[in-house]
Amino acid sequence: MKNIIVGTAGHIDHGKTTLVRALTGIDTDRLEEEKRRGITIDLGFAHLEHAGIRFGFVDVPGHERFVKNMLAGAGGIDMVLLVIGADESIKPQTREHFDICRLLDIRQGLVVLTKSDAVDEEVLELARMEAAEFVAGSFLDGAPIVSVSGVTGAGLPALREAMAAIAGRTKGRDTTAPFRLPIDRSFTLKGFGTVVTGTLTAGQLNVEQEVEVHPGGRRLRVRGVQVHGGAVDKAYAGQRTAVNLAGVEASELTRGLVLTPPDLFHSTQALDCSFTLLPGAQPLKHRAPIHFHAGTAEVEAQVRMLRGTEPLQPGTTGFVRLLLNEPLLLLPGDRFIARMFSPVITIGGGVVLDNAPPPRMKKPLVLDRLAQLEGASLPVRMSLFAQEDPAGCTVAALAARVGATPDALLAAAALAGLVPVRAAEPRLVAHTALDAYAAGLRLALAEFHRQNPLLRGMPRASAPVPAFLLDTLLASTKDVAAEEDLLRLGSHRLQFKGEEDEAIGRMEALFREAGLSVPAVNEVLAKSGVDANRARTLLQILLKDKKLVRISTDLIYHGDAIAQLRALLAARKGIRFGVADFKDWTGVSRKYAIPLLEFLDRERVTRRDGDQRLIL
Repeated sequence: MKNIIVGTAGHIDHGKTTLVRALTGIDTDRLEEEKRRGITIDLGFAHLEHAGIRFGFVDVPGHERFVKNMLAGAGGIDMVLLVIGADESIKPQTREHFDICRLLDIRQGLVVLTKSDAVDEEVLELARMEAAEFVAGSFLDGAPIVSVSGVTGAGLPALREAMAAIAGRTKGRDTTAPFRLPIDRSFTLKGFGTVVTGTLTAGQLNVEQEVEVHPGGRRLRVRGVQVHGGAVDKAYAGQRTAVNLAGVEASELTRGLVLTPPDLFHSTQALDCSFTLLPGAQPLKHRAPIHFHAGTAEVEAQVRMLRGTEPLQPGTTGFVRLLLNEPLLLLPGDRFIARMFSPVITIGGGVVLDNAPPPRMKKPLVLDRLAQLEGASLPVRMSLFAQEDPAGCTVAALAARVGATPDALLAAAALAGLVPVRAAEPRLVAHTALDAYAAGLRLALAEFHRQNPLLRGMPRASAPVPAFLLDTLLASTKDVAAEEDLLRLGSHRLQFKGEEDEAIGRMEALFREAGLSVPAVNEVLAKSGVDANRARTLLQILLKDKKLVRISTDLIYHGDAIAQLRALLAARKGIRFGVADFKDWTGVSRKYAIPLLEFLDRERVTRRDGDQRLIL
């Protein structure tokens, strides 16, 4: 069943609560003071199922003193009922509430002319004309204008059908995104304990799930979930949801906090935004204080202009940075409302573009960056954020910045031009960054080979590439080869001078001719015909090429001699023998026999068993 959250909007005493009660049979005025005074003070909630659609109602107060309560409920609605009393028509809070709806980018709704029983047809028609003129050019331009009476029930069937038609073309909330539940109420219910309510704006919330509270990071367990008064195993985005939480007092969870999955999001106190200043507002100055409303939260904030310090003019939109006095959980795409300090009236609002803006960046670059982020798709945002660090961005950090699950980020990586990198923390790195690292590595290797023509390659630890990127880089860089702990250009070949070429041949011959009774290493180096340092380098080359085999610190054999020894033993497989037998078979003294046997044990050619060995 499709879930749609419907919010009321309109001036005080225009019949919003009466309308919701007439539609649903539920009185949303729950406070004693509300019943005594006959006005709505705080948010009220109701529900209705009609035409295969589950409507959740958020009824808001219309009095100017309670607009902040209205804002706590308006952030989660999908469809607005702009309520206009036919007997009074357009009033101040009609205008302010409608401005708020537009600033929150609510795109679906209709106009409801209430109290149709209290006026004659001529006045009702005049109210209809004024309403049509009022919403002209807005998202409600051309929307149904339905006249109803909450007292007689006139027009209610037509209103329900109009709501169902609009709901049919309203896009549902994303149930695959990480869940977020902004808390709008917290109370203690006898027999259950602490219960919080809110509109689930994204994702799914399960019974027995662990949740994290933002800001603060406290972990809690979900004991139970209710949707529209009934217990469920799981709540979905777009549903009014009540959550029974274990291990916390109701007084510790206040309006404005948000429940999310653990270890995914981070609260912030700095936001880069697109800000629209209403036409009737005063110019918005650099460093101006405001009341900032987002989701169910309200905090004080300061405005920082990003295009110089000139004020933002009424009726215009610009990029600003908002510095919040308290941390909040906000993601790109979240809408907000700004109100003046004195008088406390709505002056504008906008959309969050970045919840972790770079603290130091030249203003032209900041503005260009925000222009790219405005309205950007998930792959574009991922690409931009990841490219801001040559080493990329961890998947966890990127998830916190764009509000997507790690799986969704990995699925979109190719479209974003990013490469997944396995590390202690999985990362996404831009193809362009890998290309730059590859180019730098090639230059470093070319210079290394030029300065060290007799070395096979550069140690991996010396590569000018972050260690966690190196394997990924090598896998995609065909002209760089990795051999054990060395890196080299694929085109690199050892370059010997004439005397070096002769020396390496002379050294190899000395070891080959010696068989199993090898000469001392220093003796071979001395007979090489080149200086000791170059001779040692040439010896290392022979070892790397496996032409020579080092069996101990002091003993090096030619590979052919070791191969012949292996063949000799293979012909005696399964035989047990002692050191004396080995000396007889090979003709070597004990000086060579013991190191050779220990080498064969390590190579699992033989296995020692007391004073004897078994040929495997």
